[in-house]
Amino acid sequence: MADSSNKRVTAAVLIIGDEILSGRTQDTNLRDIARYLAVHGVDLAEARTVPDVHEEIVAALNTLRARYDYVITTGGIGPTHDDITADAVAAAFGVELYEHPDIIAMMQARWQGELNAARRRMARVPVGGDLVKNPVQGPPGFTIGNVFTLAGVPAIMRGMLEDVGPRLRGGAVTIARTVRVEGSGEGVIAAPLEAVAKAHPDMSLGSYPFFSAEGFGSNLVLRGRDAEELSTTVEELIAALKGAGVEKVREVAVEG
Repeated sequence: MADSSNKRVTAAVLIIGDEILSGRTQDTNLRDIARYLAVHGVDLAEARTVPDVHEEIVAALNTLRARYDYVITTGGIGPTHDDITADAVAAAFGVELYEHPDIIAMMQARWQGELNAARRRMARVPVGGDLVKNPVQGPPGFTIGNVFTLAGVPAIMRGMLEDVGPRLRGGAVTIARTVRVEGSGEGVIAAPLEAVAKAHPDMSLGSYPFFSAEGFGSNLVLRGRDAEELSTTVEELIAALKGAGVEKVREVAVEG
Protein backbone atom coordinates (compact mmCIF):
# COMPACT_ATOMS: atom_id res chain seq x y z
CA MET A 1 0.00 0.00 0.00
CA ALA A 2 1.05 3.61 -0.45
CA ASP A 3 3.38 4.80 2.31
CA SER A 4 3.05 8.52 1.53
CA SER A 5 6.77 8.66 0.78
CA ASN A 6 8.04 11.23 -1.67
CA LYS A 7 10.37 8.62 -3.15
CA ARG A 8 9.47 7.74 -6.70
CA VAL A 9 8.33 4.13 -7.07
CA THR A 10 8.57 2.79 -10.60
CA ALA A 11 7.25 -0.07 -12.67
CA ALA A 12 7.58 -1.47 -16.16
CA VAL A 13 5.15 -3.51 -18.23
CA LEU A 14 6.34 -6.37 -20.41
CA ILE A 15 3.70 -7.30 -22.99
CA ILE A 16 4.31 -10.76 -24.39
CA GLY A 17 2.83 -12.18 -27.56
CA ASP A 18 3.25 -12.48 -31.32
CA GLU A 19 -0.41 -11.54 -31.75
CA ILE A 20 0.24 -8.06 -30.33
CA LEU A 21 3.24 -7.42 -32.59
CA SER A 22 1.41 -8.69 -35.67
CA GLY A 23 -1.58 -6.43 -35.05
CA ARG A 24 -4.03 -9.32 -34.81
CA THR A 25 -4.81 -8.31 -31.23
CA GLN A 26 -5.00 -4.74 -29.95
CA ASP A 27 -3.45 -4.26 -26.54
CA THR A 28 -5.54 -2.38 -23.99
CA ASN A 29 -3.81 -3.73 -20.90
CA LEU A 30 -1.09 -1.07 -20.87
CA ARG A 31 -3.63 1.73 -20.43
CA ASP A 32 -5.43 -0.11 -17.63
CA ILE A 33 -2.22 -0.98 -15.81
CA ALA A 34 -0.92 2.60 -16.04
CA ARG A 35 -4.11 3.98 -14.53
CA TYR A 36 -4.18 1.34 -11.80
CA LEU A 37 -0.55 1.91 -10.82
CA ALA A 38 -1.03 5.68 -10.69
CA VAL A 39 -3.75 5.29 -8.07
CA HIS A 40 -1.27 3.33 -5.94
CA GLY A 41 1.49 5.92 -6.28
CA VAL A 42 3.57 3.86 -8.71
CA ASP A 43 4.88 5.44 -11.92
CA LEU A 44 4.78 3.36 -15.08
CA ALA A 45 8.23 4.26 -16.44
CA GLU A 46 8.62 1.88 -19.39
CA ALA A 47 6.69 -0.59 -21.53
CA ARG A 48 8.05 -3.18 -23.92
CA THR A 49 6.44 -5.68 -26.26
CA VAL A 50 8.29 -8.88 -27.09
CA PRO A 51 7.42 -11.92 -29.22
CA ASP A 52 6.87 -15.45 -27.98
CA VAL A 53 10.62 -16.12 -28.01
CA HIS A 54 12.12 -17.54 -24.84
CA GLU A 55 15.47 -15.76 -25.01
CA GLU A 56 13.90 -12.36 -25.75
CA ILE A 57 11.45 -12.62 -22.87
CA VAL A 58 14.22 -13.60 -20.43
CA ALA A 59 16.52 -10.79 -21.59
CA ALA A 60 13.82 -8.13 -21.42
CA LEU A 61 12.59 -9.31 -18.03
CA ASN A 62 16.07 -9.32 -16.50
CA THR A 63 16.75 -5.82 -17.78
CA LEU A 64 13.45 -4.41 -16.52
CA ARG A 65 13.41 -6.08 -13.11
CA ALA A 66 16.89 -4.72 -12.39
CA ARG A 67 15.95 -1.21 -13.46
CA TYR A 68 12.53 -0.73 -11.82
CA ASP A 69 10.83 -1.48 -8.52
CA TYR A 70 8.20 -3.68 -10.16
CA VAL A 71 7.58 -5.45 -13.45
CA ILE A 72 4.17 -6.61 -14.64
CA THR A 73 4.04 -9.10 -17.50
CA THR A 74 0.90 -9.83 -19.50
CA GLY A 75 0.22 -12.71 -21.82
CA GLY A 76 1.65 -16.13 -22.49
CA ILE A 77 0.35 -18.10 -19.49
CA GLY A 78 -2.32 -20.10 -21.32
CA PRO A 79 -2.43 -23.81 -22.26
CA THR A 80 -0.84 -23.82 -25.73
CA HIS A 81 2.74 -24.57 -26.80
CA ASP A 82 3.54 -20.90 -27.43
CA ASP A 83 2.51 -19.87 -23.91
CA ILE A 84 6.05 -19.78 -22.57
CA THR A 85 5.97 -16.90 -20.10
CA ALA A 86 6.16 -19.13 -17.01
CA ASP A 87 9.20 -20.93 -18.47
CA ALA A 88 10.90 -17.61 -19.24
CA VAL A 89 10.20 -16.10 -15.81
CA ALA A 90 11.58 -19.21 -14.10
CA ALA A 91 14.68 -19.06 -16.30
CA ALA A 92 15.18 -15.37 -15.52
CA PHE A 93 15.20 -16.15 -11.79
CA GLY A 94 17.23 -19.34 -12.19
CA VAL A 95 14.59 -21.62 -10.65
CA GLU A 96 12.50 -24.59 -11.78
CA LEU A 97 8.79 -24.73 -12.47
CA TYR A 98 6.46 -26.99 -10.54
CA GLU A 99 2.75 -27.79 -10.65
CA HIS A 100 1.14 -25.84 -7.84
CA PRO A 101 -1.19 -28.18 -5.89
CA ASP A 102 -3.79 -25.44 -5.29
CA ILE A 103 -4.09 -24.77 -9.01
CA ILE A 104 -4.32 -28.48 -9.80
CA ALA A 105 -7.11 -28.89 -7.23
CA MET A 106 -8.89 -25.82 -8.59
CA MET A 107 -8.80 -27.10 -12.17
CA GLN A 108 -9.84 -30.63 -11.19
CA ALA A 109 -12.86 -29.23 -9.40
CA ARG A 110 -13.76 -27.14 -12.44
CA TRP A 111 -13.18 -29.74 -15.15
CA GLN A 112 -14.11 -32.81 -13.12
CA GLY A 113 -11.42 -35.44 -13.35
CA GLU A 114 -8.06 -35.89 -15.00
CA LEU A 115 -6.39 -32.91 -16.56
CA ASN A 116 -4.79 -33.09 -19.97
CA ALA A 117 -1.25 -31.85 -20.60
CA ALA A 118 -2.41 -28.53 -21.98
CA ARG A 119 -4.40 -27.68 -18.87
CA ARG A 120 -1.62 -28.83 -16.56
CA ARG A 121 0.69 -26.28 -18.24
CA MET A 122 -1.41 -23.55 -16.61
CA ALA A 123 -0.67 -24.97 -13.14
CA ARG A 124 3.08 -24.38 -13.41
CA VAL A 125 4.67 -21.65 -11.28
CA PRO A 126 8.30 -20.91 -10.42
CA VAL A 127 9.69 -22.38 -7.22
CA GLY A 128 9.54 -19.66 -4.58
CA GLY A 129 6.67 -17.84 -6.25
CA ASP A 130 3.26 -16.92 -4.84
CA LEU A 131 -0.10 -16.96 -6.55
CA VAL A 132 -1.99 -13.91 -7.80
CA LYS A 133 -5.73 -14.43 -7.42
CA ASN A 134 -7.91 -14.68 -10.51
CA PRO A 135 -11.47 -13.62 -9.59
CA VAL A 136 -12.77 -13.87 -13.16
CA GLN A 137 -12.13 -17.35 -14.56
CA GLY A 138 -9.35 -19.86 -15.02
CA PRO A 139 -6.11 -20.38 -13.08
CA PRO A 140 -4.38 -17.60 -11.13
CA GLY A 141 -1.24 -15.70 -12.11
CA PHE A 142 1.89 -15.65 -10.00
CA THR A 143 4.51 -13.35 -8.52
CA ILE A 144 8.19 -13.91 -7.80
CA GLY A 145 10.68 -11.30 -6.66
CA ASN A 146 9.47 -7.95 -7.99
CA VAL A 147 7.67 -9.51 -10.97
CA PHE A 148 3.93 -10.05 -11.34
CA THR A 149 2.90 -12.39 -14.16
CA LEU A 150 -0.68 -11.83 -15.29
CA ALA A 151 -3.00 -13.06 -18.02
CA GLY A 152 -3.23 -11.32 -21.37
CA VAL A 153 -7.03 -11.38 -21.64
CA PRO A 154 -8.03 -7.85 -20.54
CA ALA A 155 -10.96 -8.77 -18.28
CA ILE A 156 -8.93 -11.45 -16.51
CA MET A 157 -5.87 -9.19 -16.25
CA ARG A 158 -7.92 -6.43 -14.62
CA GLY A 159 -9.27 -8.91 -12.09
CA MET A 160 -5.75 -10.08 -11.23
CA LEU A 161 -4.61 -6.48 -10.75
CA GLU A 162 -6.89 -6.21 -7.73
CA ASP A 163 -4.64 -8.71 -5.95
CA VAL A 164 -1.49 -6.89 -7.07
CA GLY A 165 -2.36 -3.48 -5.62
CA PRO A 166 -2.19 -4.42 -1.92
CA ARG A 167 1.31 -5.85 -2.47
CA LEU A 168 2.77 -2.67 -3.91
CA ARG A 169 4.92 -0.26 -1.93
CA GLY A 170 3.59 2.98 -3.34
CA GLY A 171 5.06 6.44 -3.24
CA ALA A 172 3.26 9.76 -3.19
CA VAL A 173 0.42 9.79 -5.70
CA THR A 174 0.96 11.98 -8.74
CA ILE A 175 -1.46 14.92 -9.12
CA ALA A 176 -2.36 16.31 -12.55
CA ARG A 177 -3.62 19.78 -13.52
CA THR A 178 -4.49 20.93 -17.04
CA VAL A 179 -4.08 24.38 -18.59
CA ARG A 180 -5.95 24.86 -21.87
CA VAL A 181 -4.70 27.19 -24.57
CA GLU A 182 -7.05 28.07 -27.45
CA GLY A 183 -6.19 29.80 -30.71
CA SER A 184 -2.41 29.62 -30.31
CA GLY A 185 -0.09 27.05 -31.82
CA GLU A 186 2.82 25.21 -30.22
CA GLY A 187 5.27 27.66 -31.76
CA VAL A 188 3.86 30.40 -29.55
CA ILE A 189 3.65 28.40 -26.33
CA ALA A 190 6.96 26.52 -26.67
CA ALA A 191 9.23 29.15 -25.09
CA PRO A 192 7.14 29.92 -21.97
CA LEU A 193 6.44 26.21 -21.48
CA GLU A 194 10.14 25.40 -21.65
CA ALA A 195 11.03 28.20 -19.24
CA VAL A 196 8.53 27.01 -16.64
CA ALA A 197 9.62 23.39 -17.10
CA LYS A 198 13.27 24.31 -16.45
CA ALA A 199 12.28 26.27 -13.34
CA HIS A 200 10.45 23.22 -11.94
CA PRO A 201 12.50 20.12 -12.81
CA ASP A 202 10.47 17.91 -10.46
CA MET A 203 7.32 18.64 -12.46
CA SER A 204 6.29 16.88 -15.65
CA LEU A 205 4.89 19.25 -18.29
CA GLY A 206 3.39 17.88 -21.48
CA SER A 207 1.79 19.60 -24.47
CA TYR A 208 -1.07 17.87 -26.29
CA PRO A 209 -2.33 19.78 -29.37
CA PHE A 210 -5.94 19.52 -30.49
CA PHE A 211 -7.68 20.43 -33.73
CA SER A 212 -11.44 20.57 -34.25
CA ALA A 213 -14.14 22.38 -36.18
CA GLU A 214 -14.36 24.85 -33.28
CA GLY A 215 -10.67 25.73 -33.40
CA PHE A 216 -7.22 24.62 -32.31
CA GLY A 217 -4.86 24.85 -29.38
CA SER A 218 -3.12 22.69 -26.78
CA ASN A 219 -3.87 21.09 -23.45
CA LEU A 220 -0.85 21.58 -21.20
CA VAL A 221 -0.78 18.87 -18.54
CA LEU A 222 1.29 19.42 -15.41
CA ARG A 223 2.03 16.48 -13.12
CA GLY A 224 3.75 16.38 -9.76
CA ARG A 225 3.61 15.02 -6.22
CA ASP A 226 3.79 18.31 -4.32
CA ALA A 227 0.34 19.96 -4.44
CA GLU A 228 1.66 23.36 -3.35
CA GLU A 229 4.42 23.44 -5.94
CA LEU A 230 1.99 22.24 -8.58
CA SER A 231 -0.37 25.13 -7.84
CA THR A 232 2.53 27.58 -8.04
CA THR A 233 3.64 26.09 -11.34
CA VAL A 234 0.15 26.38 -12.83
CA GLU A 235 0.01 30.06 -11.88
CA GLU A 236 3.48 30.69 -13.30
CA LEU A 237 2.64 28.92 -16.54
CA ILE A 238 -0.55 30.90 -17.09
CA ALA A 239 1.30 34.15 -16.36
CA ALA A 240 4.15 33.19 -18.73
CA LEU A 241 1.72 32.32 -21.51
CA LYS A 242 -0.13 35.60 -21.12
CA GLY A 243 3.21 37.41 -21.12
CA ALA A 244 3.99 35.74 -24.45
CA GLY A 245 0.79 37.11 -25.96
CA VAL A 246 -1.51 34.13 -25.44
CA GLU A 247 -4.97 35.56 -24.75
CA LYS A 248 -7.17 32.50 -24.37
CA VAL A 249 -5.64 30.44 -21.57
CA ARG A 250 -7.28 28.95 -18.50
CA GLU A 251 -7.10 25.98 -16.18
CA VAL A 252 -9.70 23.28 -16.90
CA ALA A 253 -10.93 20.27 -14.97
CA VAL A 254 -10.28 16.96 -16.70
CA GLU A 255 -12.04 13.78 -15.61
CA GLY A 256 -10.09 10.58 -15.17
